[in-house]
Amino acid sequence: MKLYDAKLLTIICEILAQKNVIDILHKHDVSGYTFYEVKGDGTKGIRGQGLQNEKNIKIEIILQEAKMLDILEEIARTLFSNYAIVTHVSDIGIVRIEKFS
Repeated sequence: MKLYDAKLLTIICEILAQKNVIDILHKHDVSGYTFYEVKGDGTKGIRGQGLQNEKNIKIEIILQEAKMLDILEEIARTLFSNYAIVTHVSDIGIVRIEKFS
């Protein structure tokens, strides 16, 4: 079985940024992603314990590198200054490359 190279873009952000991040993904024709609520501790203190607007989410997207770089640039340019956001990228191997154009 052949594995194809791809990128896994992970975005961890406050729930208030969720709509903005998803709007950016849709703008870049990303139709598949996974998100869920997460808890953690960081420079902003413990998050995800209290009110709904204090929760964090984690969004994972499998992409080709060129599209991923465009999305990261837009997130950094438009959201980093207004929201608590952490992004990271991993190299992954996938079986069904046609699902992740």
